[in-house]
Amino acid sequence: MKTYKYKIYNQSNTIRIGNLLDDMWQVHEYFHKWQDQRYKDGLSYANYAAMCQHVKDLKRSTHPHWQSLPSQAIQAELERIDNAYQRFFKKLGGKPHIKPRHKFKSVTLKQTGYKLTNNRITLTFRKSDKGKWRFDKVPYTFHKHRQWHGSISRITIKRDTCGNYWLCITTSYTDFRPLPATGKSVGADFGMKDAYLTLSTGEKIQHRQPLKQSLDKLRSLNKELSRKMKGSNRWWWCVRQLARLYRKIANQRNDFHWQLASKLCKKFDTIVLETLNLEGMKRLWGRKVSDLAFYQFVEILKYKCQKHKRLFKQVGQWTATTKPCSDCGYHNETLTLKDRQWRCPACGSHHDRDINAAINILRAGIAVP
Repeated sequence: MKTYKYKIYNQSNTIRIGNLLDDMWQVHEYFHKWQDQRYKDGLSYANYAAMCQHVKDLKRSTHPHWQSLPSQAIQAELERIDNAYQRFFKKLGGKPHIKPRHKFKSVTLKQTGYKLTNNRITLTFRKSDKGKWRFDKVPYTFHKHRQWHGSISRITIKRDTCGNYWLCITTSYTDFRPLPATGKSVGADFGMKDAYLTLSTGEKIQHRQPLKQSLDKLRSLNKELSRKMKGSNRWWWCVRQLARLYRKIANQRNDFHWQLASKLCKKFDTIVLETLNLEGMKRLWGRKVSDLAFYQFVEILKYKCQKHKRLFKQVGQWTATTKPCSDCGYHNETLTLKDRQWRCPACGSHHDRDINAAINILRAGIAVP
């Protein structure tokens, strides 16, 4: 499956989507409270089928206004709630809780309730007219920067923290684009000081660190926000400005990671990385580790290698890669984090700390079956 994301243009009728999200949040809130009340009353958990039946009863009795909501959107929300509780019962996650209204940001439609034509999506709303329900079709234009492929399984409309709306189209298309073989292998060592990524070929790749570059502006906006009255128009303006800046930082980081992953896949057939102890690193260099986003890059590289039929490997976390000499195998036990260059006492070879580690990572990865 593959998901394509398109931005919906700012239009006067996007307020209808916002109202739909707010109404769907009421469904979300009601069923979480209903499940909690059933537990307090000593009743068993009501699964997805029981919740669907309860929705039908509510539409006929106490919640007739829910008839204006798309039935498939309600079913998708009930599936989300049921999946969250099933994970909780299997001890795979925490107890599901009610999202705040401003954090409920998406609604899903599977088969009906929408129509796609070129760069326009038409959503079908239900509207009460003199006591009778009628269908009201509202068109929205989105920025179609590329064509989607495959049959559409569902669409999701999302609202981000900046107030913009996005259309996510999920298809059954399998993205498979093998690149020509190069016959080359590479080991890569992550770094915090000299370079973000050091390759066994000797190349060092620097990270832009977008959060560090925007710290002054972030501090200024947060200081400005603290001086505004909470809930006022100027306060909300500052909140939007902060959200836009954080989105820009995330986009810059994502762009760097995707381009770097594509570059590595085009150059090498086998890519070997080390496994990092990110929790321990965050205790020492918290903000910088989050800015570099090692885990995010590894996940993107895994996807790229699978897409282009490249071999991706990771050596174990406790595999010795920094202290051994890549020429003779001598373990330099006196090596510290401050030592960026060192000479092997056994064979006399001069080593760059990161390049030596990358070569050892490559050898350890090739040895792993």
